[in-house]
Amino acid sequence: MRANRCGNGVRPGGSANIPHRHQPAPCKRHVWKFKQKPAQEHPPSPWVSIARMSTQYECLKSADLYAEAFGVPAPETLLDKEVWPRKQGFFIRKAHSDAPAVPDEAAPPVVLELAQGQFGLVPTWVKSTSDAKLRSTKLAVTRYETMSTATPTRETWLQGQRCIIPMQAFFEDDWRSGKAVPTRIARVDGKPMGVAGLWEQWAKDGESITSFTLLTVNANSHALMNRYGQNGNEKRMPAILNEGAWSAWLSAPLDKAREFMRAYPANLLLANPVQKK
Repeated sequence: MRANRCGNGVRPGGSANIPHRHQPAPCKRHVWKFKQKPAQEHPPSPWVSIARMSTQYECLKSADLYAEAFGVPAPETLLDKEVWPRKQGFFIRKAHSDAPAVPDEAAPPVVLELAQGQFGLVPTWVKSTSDAKLRSTKLAVTRYETMSTATPTRETWLQGQRCIIPMQAFFEDDWRSGKAVPTRIARVDGKPMGVAGLWEQWAKDGESITSFTLLTVNANSHALMNRYGQNGNEKRMPAILNEGAWSAWLSAPLDKAREFMRAYPANLLLANPVQKK
């Protein structure tokens, strides 16, 4: 048996890194320790890692459009052009008012305000910011059929925290060729769309997250949207609101709000494959 430089015996054919049970432990000054670099969090590539089921959309192309299309003050600074889960986006909600309701008087006009939040709902019962990150990715999109019963959105729905998500277009995958082809879907006339959603405010231990989720409706029989999504899966599309319905959607009683959940007419939408740069 030969000795290594620390004086520890090594069996022929054995490993110097694994001492024999009858041998002394390796010399500490020759035990190398490597520090593992912490994993860096990179934003997902919009065309590679995201399954596009209305979970990616395009913001309005100019600040003035927020005022022109939705009657809210234009933002001072625009956000990134495209939004996907956990990115910041704009949404429109009913402005809070402390004025008490007066019986037998006509309801005052609904005042809309532009807010900013994370795309992907964070329920109020989430315990930590790390848990919020995990859950919000799965709650970027919500089926309208379950919004009033599902645990993550039930209280938000009952509290009337509805919103409108302004967008220029949204993206879906076209699987008809057997491969996912990213497709941009917008209005034929190029005007902005307002999509129904829910918003929430989470706060714990001095940290706060404003977030929102996009509502979807069934599109199995939709002349355009039934082409998109994987074969065998239910077809879905964003719940696009009609122009002029912004205030009504935000202020309608719960039993009437569901009436806004309809598929937008196919002849008013235009789909184009995304050109790779």
